[in-house]
Amino acid sequence: MIDLSQLSTEQRNPQSQHIDELETIDILRVINKEDKTIPLAVEKILPDIAKAVELITSRLGRGGRLFYIGAGTSGRLGILDAVECPPTYGTSPELVQGIIAGGTPAIFRAQEGAEDDPSLAEKDLKEHAFTALDVLVGIAASGRTPYVIGGMQYARRLRAATIALACSSRPALAEYADITLTPVTGPEVVTGSTRMKAGTAQKMVLNMLSTGVMIKLGKVYGNLMVDVKASNKKLEERARRIVMEATGCSREESIEALRKSDGQAKLAILLLLTGLSPKEGKKRLEQAEGRLAPALKLGRECFP
Repeated sequence: MIDLSQLSTEQRNPQSQHIDELETIDILRVINKEDKTIPLAVEKILPDIAKAVELITSRLGRGGRLFYIGAGTSGRLGILDAVECPPTYGTSPELVQGIIAGGTPAIFRAQEGAEDDPSLAEKDLKEHAFTALDVLVGIAASGRTPYVIGGMQYARRLRAATIALACSSRPALAEYADITLTPVTGPEVVTGSTRMKAGTAQKMVLNMLSTGVMIKLGKVYGNLMVDVKASNKKLEERARRIVMEATGCSREESIEALRKSDGQAKLAILLLLTGLSPKEGKKRLEQAEGRLAPALKLGRECFP
């Protein structure tokens, strides 16, 4: 028998016990009031999130990859964060990956029982060629999902880096984690519906992890996503605006610089600010490990 009585996410919320009797606007006010507590729960664990960002950055800098693993809402949130990295930061699809109990069908429809088998997670990780150099973030609102625990145990045996993300205090996942992140969001407005406050907290933390890591890896210059992959009309226009914002150039100049740079905003900015040729700019970025600010500084040091 599964005992949910000790999980805060499974308790009844006294603020919403009569929510079914309220007018529509008052229902929404209750939900909104409870949602306001979520950023405060995340704020309390910022030092731990910072440690996780540093750990992931270190592993990725050495050639590792970042994996999210979860079931249900938690698994879908991991996939959502992973699939946004290539278009936003120009990463390969393999660098950040999301794995969900039940596989691809579970993204769209619940797969009954998939989360209860810990051996499935090991199988899934092996299919993704998970190694000791990689990082596994196990996501579970309750902190006790068997599928996620199985994945964390396998990662531990490989001596990979492990991070637990749960919305309950003292989660079982912590036993297998190098770092444990616990934004405790308390009882849900609808009892046990962890897609609500817990899901929002998980989304906020995942945003911080991936964004923090990409900033540390040099994918951002100022607050501009200079490695954006211009894969559609909107992103092509965004790349032009990024180049214009970073350099103060005209729209026509940004279009020409992007043409010379094969659509790479980071390289286009470097060319406009230094006067380098595309070949020289690529070499400069390689010397600076892909980071634009150091590449510009390197130029000033070489040519005072």
